Amino acid sequence: MFKMNLKKWFAKTVVIFTALFAFNAVAADSPYVLMQKASDKLFSDIKANQAKIKQDPNYLRTIVRQDLLPYVHVNYAGSLVLGSHFKSTTPEQREKFFAAFGNFIEQAYAQVLTMYSDQKIEIEKAKDIGDKTIVSIRVNVINSGNQPPIKLDFKWRKNSKTGEWQAYDMAAEGVSMVVTKQNEWSSILRQKGIDALTAQIQQSANAPITLSK
Repeated sequence: MFKMNLKKWFAKTVVIFTALFAFNAVAADSPYVLMQKASDKLFSDIKANQAKIKQDPNYLRTIVRQDLLPYVHVNYAGSLVLGSHFKSTTPEQREKFFAAFGNFIEQAYAQVLTMYSDQKIEIEKAKDIGDKTIVSIRVNVINSGNQPPIKLDFKWRKNSKTGEWQAYDMAAEGVSMVVTKQNEWSSILRQKGIDALTAQIQQSANAPITLSK
């Protein structure tokens, strides 16, 4: 029951994750500023293309690819998912895994975006981050009715070379998406290796987007 509820929880909250990281992570901007701008950017594109999305739901993948993926640190998140298995893989294997992982994120977020219902988002007020290179920002997702808000913590990382801030993880009520995938896929890595996991992830990534009823 807990696993089923957790999956439903992530299915609802990943919409917000997609929205908040869809804006160009300019080095001069703080992650707090980027989160607010990102929310406006992604949902503006979705609203403006409703007719096209209804005709071809897969167009949501295009929106995710253009508005989100360039600003999410896919390789860093993927390396965290691999965990201790990272060192036992070759550069070629990692490159294929990261590509499949990026495609998986694109498909998963595009599918969940079909559930968008104009939730209200309250972003934590900006704080002085000083010289920090990792920042966690609290976001409350306000649902309709008497449902309690969903508490989310978004992880941002500053690239030491470019100064660019990029998102790499989200925790819903303290449960990390990166850790969840790491636990889910660790047995496949142990038993079959990274090539088998990459193939499985790519197969999931190839699933078409279907509109929610």
